[in-house]
Amino acid sequence: MRPESSLSASPADVALAVDLDGTLVRTDTLHENLLVLFKRAPWLLFLLPLWVLKGKAYFKAEVARRAALDARHLPYNEELLAFLHEEKARGRKLVLATAADQRIADAVAAHLGLFSEVHASNGTENLSGTRKLAKLKAALGTFDYAGNDSVDLPLWRESREVVVVNAPSGVLKQAQGLGRPVARVFEKPARSPRVWVKALRVHQWAKNALVFVPMLAAHKAASADLLTQAALGFLAFSLCASSVYVLNDMLDLEADRRHPSKKKRPFAACTLPVSVGVVLAPLLLIAGAAVCLLLPPAFGALLAAYYALTLAYSLRLKQVVMLDVLVLAGLYTVRIFGGSLAVGVPTSSWLLMFSMFLFLSLALVKRLSEVRRLRQSNETSAHGRGYLSQDYEQLASLGAAAGQVSVLVLALYISSKEVTAYYDHPERLWLLCPVMLYWVGRVWVLAHRGEVNEDPLVFALKDRVSYAVGAVAALVLWAAT
Repeated sequence: MRPESSLSASPADVALAVDLDGTLVRTDTLHENLLVLFKRAPWLLFLLPLWVLKGKAYFKAEVARRAALDARHLPYNEELLAFLHEEKARGRKLVLATAADQRIADAVAAHLGLFSEVHASNGTENLSGTRKLAKLKAALGTFDYAGNDSVDLPLWRESREVVVVNAPSGVLKQAQGLGRPVARVFEKPARSPRVWVKALRVHQWAKNALVFVPMLAAHKAASADLLTQAALGFLAFSLCASSVYVLNDMLDLEADRRHPSKKKRPFAACTLPVSVGVVLAPLLLIAGAAVCLLLPPAFGALLAAYYALTLAYSLRLKQVVMLDVLVLAGLYTVRIFGGSLAVGVPTSSWLLMFSMFLFLSLALVKRLSEVRRLRQSNETSAHGRGYLSQDYEQLASLGAAAGQVSVLVLALYISSKEVTAYYDHPERLWLLCPVMLYWVGRVWVLAHRGEVNEDPLVFALKDRVSYAVGAVAALVLWAAT
């Protein structure tokens, strides 16, 4: 924040008009309304061109009426809010003036309790630029104005003093050159490269290493050609998965903002605007599809099915009890099957069964941690999920059982005749069973204690014991070979 003069010297009878989108909130409410509409009723998107033909104000009104954005969980500019509370305490009149629809503006004003008047688009008039200026001059006469964009320049030119909030450097220079006193500047936060890494969830790409499993299980890791094919499969899955993560984060904005850790995600915290996500998600998908051109057509078909299933999960399936965790477990298993198609190595049914039960167990760990947080906060249900706080014991028993069954499948595989085709000393593989029993059991004990991150695979990547267990398992496999 860089003050250039002091608003404290301003007469209290000069009203301060405050813009909403990009100023009072760090997002564009129209963009967020469209995302809510896409999630709740995607078929209504076909009506958007018809609404646009009737004018921008009508378009905003129709979207706002159907989306019903929750003003309580918008990403407010806390620094600006603190300043507005100070001005309100001094007896200054505050006015919300926005091009957003009246429904949204009224909801924000009711939630904050700061504004004496609200001026917004009403379905027939889009209150932006010169229209907003005319409205404020008629209602207030002399006023100060807080805005963030080039569309606010006409208002700054006519206002007594200028307040610039989160504006690009070019807009700030224009505002400073208008000849009006710039009373206060709220700086736009810098965007570091780490924000992009977090938005793509690059750390989650570790899950896509499952595409190498079929090649490793078939003992063909020494083949450079197959290793290249598997690496391309890994890249395709990673790009596709990042596209899904971006889309999922945009569709889950409201739920993420209620969550103690997810509210820090780039789109929920608005360190990246949702408009960037709308462009980024399809670009990542196109890049993943381009990589698929270098792989067998069957792999591309499987990746398309993976994307469709993850999209269905984001839109609806994550809200269905038990079906959500089955889908998550299935998506892990699809990665293994995708690795098989990428390198042309058949996948053992034993491997697929083991994967399904193991990842079902880990998916239930994730849900258990969410329900555990519900119990600690004395809430009854998780927003955007189908689970209740009293489901804790049932989820724990189902998840632990699934983990034990995965070890049973491993034991049955070791007992089968197929194992002799790959291992000279298959009897040594029995050591894998206690190793897996230890790891699965430890994860569930820590989950009960609340020491496992909501994503158990992320937990494993940070857990030294998990690395030690992996090293012991690799040593057992080497000894059996």
